[in-house]
Amino acid sequence: MKNIIITGATSGIGKELAIQYASRNCNVGLIGRRTEKLEELKAQIGTNAFIRTLDVTNLETAKEVYEDLAEEMGGLDIFILNAGVGIAKTIAPWRADKNTIEVNVLAFAHGCHFAFDYFMKQGHGQIVGMSSVASHLATHQATAYTASKHFISNYMTGFRQKAKRVDAAITVTDIRPGFVKSEMTARNKGMFWVADTDKAVLQMIKAIDNKKNRVYITKRWRLIAILAKLTPQFVWDRL
Repeated sequence: MKNIIITGATSGIGKELAIQYASRNCNVGLIGRRTEKLEELKAQIGTNAFIRTLDVTNLETAKEVYEDLAEEMGGLDIFILNAGVGIAKTIAPWRADKNTIEVNVLAFAHGCHFAFDYFMKQGHGQIVGMSSVASHLATHQATAYTASKHFISNYMTGFRQKAKRVDAAITVTDIRPGFVKSEMTARNKGMFWVADTDKAVLQMIKAIDNKKNRVYITKRWRLIAILAKLTPQFVWDRL
């Protein structure tokens, strides 16, 4: 039985990851800001769900919560850094960017450090980060969001290199979804190749099981990543 902690577990991809892993007889540690949603999910999953209410940007508290949750579960095998925010158009630009950086960059990096240190002491483990196909893009319409996803992917690449230089079996898996049905994407317009959440998560779990370095969800989004790399900068500047 694997012990898995998932941040951002109250909705969308995080919630579906919890449900599917629990159905495989895994212990799932669920972290989110909304206590009532965590309690609902625990009631749905049953005794192999363990919950903690946490705002991951509270870095002083987060480490203690991660450690306490792992101890209650009886260990930790996989840490899934799924908590993140999307493109916010309803608040002031600087507030939106600041929130994106705090959640998608600072909290992500802090969680990555915790997991790496934990697995170093343990001798094995897997860090999974939820990036995006947007990591290949840069746009005036979502400057902080695309930059944060680029940070996540590059950060995981660096930690993967670190993992190869330590005496521990640590896998670092970079998941790069395209459009997946969730609360975060519900109001987005102009989406295409939109994957059902259960289908997307099934592919994610397969990639995690196979200890992939990186994976595009769904697979066709690799084509967009390749196209983005081949597109000259002057074209992006005109979009």
